Amino acid sequence: MKVIITGGGRTGAQLATLLVALKHDVCLVEHRREILSRIHHELPTEVISEGNPTDPEVLEGVGIRGAQVVVACTASDADNLAICYMARERYGVPRTIARINNPRSAWLFDQKFHVDVALNQAEILSSLIEEEMSLGDMVTLLRLRRGQFSLVEEKIPAGAKAIGVALKDLPLPEKCVIAAIIRNGQIVIPRGVTEFEAEDEVFAIVEPDSADELARLFCRPAG
Repeated sequence: MKVIITGGGRTGAQLATLLVALKHDVCLVEHRREILSRIHHELPTEVISEGNPTDPEVLEGVGIRGAQVVVACTASDADNLAICYMARERYGVPRTIARINNPRSAWLFDQKFHVDVALNQAEILSSLIEEEMSLGDMVTLLRLRRGQFSLVEEKIPAGAKAIGVALKDLPLPEKCVIAAIIRNGQIVIPRGVTEFEAEDEVFAIVEPDSADELARLFCRPAG
């Protein structure tokens, strides 16, 4: 997969390092001398291209017409929006990702400027804090389908509502699947007649909005 990263700050350089390790075709575009001096010690020379990432000639020179993904992570929100818009509108890049520097500008990062994925660090942190507070001991292991579903895990404590209840009788959220149970170090394939026991480690796939409802079935009893 060909990925063009615009902006060689810490985020862009680290992303490039990870993608190169995964054997993707990566090009990082940067024009600031002090940044170029640093990233030449961190990345292979052939990955780095010197130039202004908002300049169409520079982008064409690094092969934007053949890119599958453009990542805009410069220090300027205006530049990041312009890069995403140009990538899709002018060059037909199928996927664009942009970093939001100023949370107050977040409302601009949508389909108006052809931003497919906007990374707002303040919003991500606040949602993680809110989720962890609401889910108690339940842990989110993985996001699936661009965050539409979550793989979660919880160890059932003594006294939880689910203990002794068969899976078929448990009032699960509508869009929730119990994927596996680890019991005494062994995997248990969930069946309709499977009853939950204390200390079971339950793995489930659920919509994020329904995760707290699921957590109430497996959580430590109040008081």
